[in-house]
Amino acid sequence: MTHSPSSWQRLRAESRITFTLALPIAIGQLASMAMSVVDSLLAGRHGPITLAAVAVGSAIWSLALLICVGLMMAIPPTVSQLNGAGRRAEVGPVWRQALWLALAVGLLLQAFMRWSPQLLVWMQIAPEVLAPATAFLHAISWGAPALALFFATRYLSEGLSWTQPTLVFGVAALILLIPIGAVLLFGYGPIPELGAAGLGYATAIVMWLEFIAFAAYLQHSSHFRDLGLLSRFEWPNFKVIRELLVLGVPMGIAIFMEGSLFVATALFIGRLGAVDVAAHQIALNVASASFMIPLGVALATTVRVGHAVGAGDVSAVRWAMRAGLLLVLVTQTLSALMLVFGGQVISSWYTDDAAIAGLAATLMIYAAVFQYPDGIQALSGGALRGLKDTTVPAIITVFAYWAVGLSSGIYLGLVLGLRAPGFWIGLSIGLSVAAVLLFLRFRRALDKLTRQ
Repeated sequence: MTHSPSSWQRLRAESRITFTLALPIAIGQLASMAMSVVDSLLAGRHGPITLAAVAVGSAIWSLALLICVGLMMAIPPTVSQLNGAGRRAEVGPVWRQALWLALAVGLLLQAFMRWSPQLLVWMQIAPEVLAPATAFLHAISWGAPALALFFATRYLSEGLSWTQPTLVFGVAALILLIPIGAVLLFGYGPIPELGAAGLGYATAIVMWLEFIAFAAYLQHSSHFRDLGLLSRFEWPNFKVIRELLVLGVPMGIAIFMEGSLFVATALFIGRLGAVDVAAHQIALNVASASFMIPLGVALATTVRVGHAVGAGDVSAVRWAMRAGLLLVLVTQTLSALMLVFGGQVISSWYTDDAAIAGLAATLMIYAAVFQYPDGIQALSGGALRGLKDTTVPAIITVFAYWAVGLSSGIYLGLVLGLRAPGFWIGLSIGLSVAAVLLFLRFRRALDKLTRQ
């Protein structure tokens, strides 16, 4: 397919806009990921039991976070379509209903976190780890409402194509967590040593500060002043909330199933011994960090597609997807090269054990293979969210990740004896199936939109 010079100019212009939107999101996502790293580093200095307790508690907290992210992801396509259609006056009322939804979700997650130590009992966690892990979960549960409210504010800003605050507040929260976490963990002056619970309280405090600061910014920033976001009080409008849930629930299910797939994979690899588990964790940590880049592109594409749909410009939808695809191909090529040629060096940052480092570097080569399908499935999912098409994509991802990816990994890793590499080949197969099916789904949706 050939393009005229004007077409290439359009592609470059759209790519520049998408990149400008995506970069702050990606860095903000990395900062959010780094908060768990800070918790782990601080916990490790306190002692091995505290580290184990925080690791166990953080795993459960991450599942709650995935649900929250998925449900609140209904906000960007909703507000971007309203903005694209020139209906900015409707953004404020929708967002106020999104706050009610976020508050309800946050309170439910808080209740779940306070109950979740029962899961640890069921999992037969060692008694010396169970008590501090329970304290951590109870402490961090106070931040659950703030987490949901923060995502409601963040996704409003991103949906209106203003992503810089995601970077600023994400990095600020990360920096703030270090001193607050250290003080509450070890104690200082009149503040007693709280151990693992201290890190939970620190994370909760930072999340409340992050939400309050972001909400104050939205209220006073010139970018949002015409929306009157907090200008009035409105009781819940269940019709609007239901519309948000229709979009958000499938996304919440899809994101939860994707995240829990990696948890399940880690549990199966856990049968293979300490070397496989440690290598898997290192490679997964690096692959997850690199995934933040295509995820940022996907979230930016959601906004661009949603804005184009609202404006009734089908051509702009097509160009938004092309620009996202170009950026994903470039960024994933760089990630793949880093994983292939830098895997051994990166592994050595995590461990001095030659066996673990060698296997982790091998797994990173498998991760390099699925960089392209991983990027394309993320991008296609983001574009479909911009079209408010979420139910079928959720079914596709559950099928691809669990029915194809995990079952392939179990067969290759355990039945055929390929061990950890077999599971990573299974992940590659699952992601490839998701990439193909989601991309075809977008093409079909675009054709349907063109005919309208």
